[in-house]
Amino acid sequence: MHDKTRRLPGEAAFSLALVVLSLWLTTVAFEISGFEALSAPGSFPMAVTAVMVITSGLIFWRTARLPAAGHIRDWREILPLRVVGMTVMIGLYAAALQPVGFVPTSFLFLTVSIWMLGRTSPFYALGISALSVAGIYIVFRLIFTVLMPEGVVPEREIIAWVQSLFAGAPK
Repeated sequence: MHDKTRRLPGEAAFSLALVVLSLWLTTVAFEISGFEALSAPGSFPMAVTAVMVITSGLIFWRTARLPAAGHIRDWREILPLRVVGMTVMIGLYAAALQPVGFVPTSFLFLTVSIWMLGRTSPFYALGISALSVAGIYIVFRLIFTVLMPEGVVPEREIIAWVQSLFAGAPK
């Protein structure tokens, strides 16, 4: 475990990058609608990014005050293999989302992520992923009717079939 009284290599630069990113996102949120009203479309994004600026600023301030941990022995101290692996997986997820579709891509991404990061059994990762994707799909696609990339899964036909099961019941 790392000594929290010392700053890790790259930690100050990363926390400064979070401050800069938060400030940029605040300007993007402001461009949505400015300060028109509390109910304006940009109000919530501006509130969220303001919280991001404050918290990232506090993190940077706290991190910059810590003494450096010392010499870097290996590149894996700055960029662990798990971080590299997850970054590659997020890129693959983004690339596969449109052609393959939300359901299979998200299921595979979550399964591998939970298994790799949680160091759990593959069956546990499969179960949690299936429940998570099903829950997300039901809430966002069926209840809120948010369109998600369909890809290889014939969602429209499945939804029509499920609706026909409930619509065809005699009264």
